[in-house]
Amino acid sequence: MSVIIKECTSNDLQKLQELSIETFNDTFKQQNSPENMEDYLNKAFTLEKLNEEMSNKFSTFYFLFYENKLAGYLKINTEDAQSETMDNDSLEIERIYIKKNFQKHGLGKHLFNFAINSALDKNKHSVWLGVWEENDNAIAFYQKMGFSQTGSHSFFMGDEKQTDIIMSKSLL
Repeated sequence: MSVIIKECTSNDLQKLQELSIETFNDTFKQQNSPENMEDYLNKAFTLEKLNEEMSNKFSTFYFLFYENKLAGYLKINTEDAQSETMDNDSLEIERIYIKKNFQKHGLGKHLFNFAINSALDKNKHSVWLGVWEENDNAIAFYQKMGFSQTGSHSFFMGDEKQTDIIMSKSLL
């Protein structure tokens, strides 16, 4: 199994946008109205928004290639790029997505382990993430990887208020 993880650059913005829209849509379209999905996708994944996120020195995007094909991506945040106020000893896994046709190959675990190793390399003491309370598969995966619920926050999908569970894992 050939797996390569590569940091994204500004030259990758178009590819990142396409992948972000595809994977988010595939993951959440069944549980949300078409109007709310369209509203969210049109705000969250514009080239301008992704470029702004990529330009933040405390955020990093990575592509995952499986058998030389783009299969998924990861976004991690530290310091003030974290989407919630956390201490500077934390690393946030903000996005971890695998294309539908590449799921069930253990690729999410590769990105997850990469994020954990990034946190350790940066001398972070914990890793955290937000996961939609109705995403049972993701919650089960993160629990299996040693995360536990430490809070929650609101997430807006269009005009619908949803709840994300905040899950954390200590690295000490």
